[in-house]
Amino acid sequence: MISNERHAPIDAQQHDLSDQATHDDHGHDGDARPLWPALARGWRRKCPRCGNGPLLRSYLKMRENCTVCRQDFRPARADDGPAYLTILIVGHLMAPSLHIAFVKFRPEPLILFTIFAVGCVALSLYLLPRLKGMIVAYQWARQMFGFGAEHLPLEEQPAA
Repeated sequence: MISNERHAPIDAQQHDLSDQATHDDHGHDGDARPLWPALARGWRRKCPRCGNGPLLRSYLKMRENCTVCRQDFRPARADDGPAYLTILIVGHLMAPSLHIAFVKFRPEPLILFTIFAVGCVALSLYLLPRLKGMIVAYQWARQMFGFGAEHLPLEEQPAA
């Protein structure tokens, strides 16, 4: 049996390390922005900060700022991430479905192609703006690309 006395200093060291891990070099609290609520707001294509204002002004075009809380969205860098995630998800859902449908039902190839082509396009069009919202929300929650504490909403920025 192992005594607790030998492990007490290790536990204290781990506790000190966990306290240090929650703060960055500038003294900001790294966990100040909760990730999961921000991701849920991004999935709904809403502002990751307030959850009320729209994130996109058209299908995939970002707004410059939130219409409700004035959060600046200009630092957002989604780039090709939403497209890659969409392809990954659609491929992993549709490929097994295509195999199961072909083996179990043996439909005519043209009918199978038509159904799965429409399904792939519809699922891709549904997922793409939602995944873009989630990527921007992730960047906001993790204070990436200028979404940090020094990047205030437009009304809180000092006048030049």
